[in-house]
Amino acid sequence: MTNNTLTAIDGLRVGHHTDLENATGCTVVICPPGTIGGVDQRGGAPGTRETDLLRPGHLVQHVNAVVLCGGSAFGLAAANGVMTSLTEQNIGYHTGSGITVPIVPAAVLYDLEIGQSRAFPTAENGHTAAQSATADPVAQGNIGAGTGCVIGKLGGFKTATKGGLGSAKIEFSNGLIVAALFAVNCVGDVYAEDGTILGGVRGQQDGEFVGTLSLMQGAMTPPFTTTNTVIGIVATNARLNKEETNKVAQMAHNGLAMSVRPAHTMYDGDTIFSLATGTVEADVNVVGAFAAEVTATAIRNGIRNSATLSGIRAVE
Repeated sequence: MTNNTLTAIDGLRVGHHTDLENATGCTVVICPPGTIGGVDQRGGAPGTRETDLLRPGHLVQHVNAVVLCGGSAFGLAAANGVMTSLTEQNIGYHTGSGITVPIVPAAVLYDLEIGQSRAFPTAENGHTAAQSATADPVAQGNIGAGTGCVIGKLGGFKTATKGGLGSAKIEFSNGLIVAALFAVNCVGDVYAEDGTILGGVRGQQDGEFVGTLSLMQGAMTPPFTTTNTVIGIVATNARLNKEETNKVAQMAHNGLAMSVRPAHTMYDGDTIFSLATGTVEADVNVVGAFAAEVTATAIRNGIRNSATLSGIRAVE
């Protein structure tokens, strides 16, 4: 079976905790040894941990796992469980005193207003997701961090569309792979390849997509909701240094902006992690250019694979 998802990159494994009843969950990406990490955070309302150490000029080069969580800031607890799982395997940054500290950056999205508002991923859930991580093709839609995702919320939840978790890959003839995994929970609409609205805010009467930008244009003070965020990971098997890996994360945001409008608002926490496993020689400009393309595809796949949940209607 062809794998067109993040785990097409050798060594990457993905596991999930999914709570359909309470509409929340988390997704864990376990990295092979020597994986370089980077990040670019552009939304105005982020919820993150261990992002500063990923930037150039900091000591730690490698990451052991990345966690995408529902549950807003509460969901960051899931990363503690991932750390426990890695510690049990003696995986992490080995300090001079002999202590192993797993490096597990994480980002969260806000899904507390559908399902049960006091339900969010826990350390135990993160541990379970890490332990269950596999190299199988990544499931998409209402799974893991995509479980409680909703898009197009400018008109409220009654006219919104179900978001979800999406993944995609691009592979070159020389063996280079660029892949992405995104949980899509934006305030805006997601646009298809032809420029039409794939999913977003619907009209009150007919349910057709009316366009977040159109609603914003007609309102002096649009009724923004703070329950948003697109979070994700772009990964490659390219051999990149830390500065280049951060550049890839930066360029990947172009794909977010191509597929989500508006993007990077004060009510989104848009954050992209990047991973480079380092097995194929490649130019960072090529990797970054296609990181944007695969990001846009993964975001669209998250919407196309979603299913109606908690009264939030999916695309048809």
